[in-house]
Amino acid sequence: MSDLLSQDEIDALLRGMSETSSSPTISDQDKDVLGEIGNISMGTAATTLSILLNQKVNITTPVVSILKWDELPKEFPVPYVAIKVVYKEGLDGINLLILKKEDVEIIADLMMGGTGQVEFTEQLTELQLSAIQEAMNQMVGSASTSLSSMLNLKIDINPPEAFVIDFAQNAEEMIPELKRADEIVKIAFRMTIGDLIDSQIMQLIPVDFAKQLVDAMFKNTFNASAQAETSAKSHSETVKEETLKQPASQPTNKQKTSPQSHTPPPKKEQPQQVYNVSPVQFESFDEEEERRYPENIELILDVPLEITVELGRTQKLVREILEFSTGSIIELEKLAGEPVDILVNGKVIAKGEVVVIDENFGVRITDIVNPSNRL
Repeated sequence: MSDLLSQDEIDALLRGMSETSSSPTISDQDKDVLGEIGNISMGTAATTLSILLNQKVNITTPVVSILKWDELPKEFPVPYVAIKVVYKEGLDGINLLILKKEDVEIIADLMMGGTGQVEFTEQLTELQLSAIQEAMNQMVGSASTSLSSMLNLKIDINPPEAFVIDFAQNAEEMIPELKRADEIVKIAFRMTIGDLIDSQIMQLIPVDFAKQLVDAMFKNTFNASAQAETSAKSHSETVKEETLKQPASQPTNKQKTSPQSHTPPPKKEQPQQVYNVSPVQFESFDEEEERRYPENIELILDVPLEITVELGRTQKLVREILEFSTGSIIELEKLAGEPVDILVNGKVIAKGEVVVIDENFGVRITDIVNPSNRL
């Protein structure tokens, strides 16, 4: 019988190799890891978004799936808003956040101090895109910090870029990194914002970047386990060495004692401890007491400091700031005639009143806030 393979057997082997090479590179275990990573990261991002919008925000229940580039137009048939995140340190890849256009309009209105009750339009304005870009910038920043802690890596990203994307038309121009990927991982989260939004926020990442996240997670877990095992082993060896170093003359609990050993040994008299007792010396609070400068203050006498006089402060919503024009009046949260604050390098040290000296403004100090803190 010949040992050579027939052509049919060779074709069968080639078909088997082709089927093996076309099998998914993301296993079910990898999907679970990606879902856990996304769940923790988005949980931190939801907290940040909740503070920005002054609304209760929940981003939970990740669902991981694998898509091909040609399947994206069917998966996202209408224009969406995409936020592109590029990692520049620690990780090498991109992360695309996908939001519905209606959700973006509500979030943008809340960012600008509105109630979120908006009339949806056909196109987003530059102001709305800027608002959602700032919101996503804060969210992704906190998510990256959480990811850095999980993977024990220093992670840095470029400022996120927001744009409207139509996967049937301009996707290849906007996200060529995903076009070059063989497979794309989609992680969909349920997102609720108060009573205004109950929708989805989705992540699209290339498979090679997803594998990079999974490998980094496994590596960090393995290192942590190895470190814990090494620490436990070191502790065990230390205890063993201390046990071996015990003098042979000292009986252990398992050694039998002779009848003569029942007589207790004589107690040693401990020397009486002597305590030094003295009255408490309190610091004097006499304001007229002479205050002395530190002896080495001459070393910093020539250091320049920035002095600022603050007339007052107030807070305005983005909506109100956009309405500012020439002649607008801003009311400060300080009554007329109140002393102004004098700050040195941003710290209030005194109060004073505004005076005019030869056509120039000046400030006459009327009160020192805390003389002891000036030094």
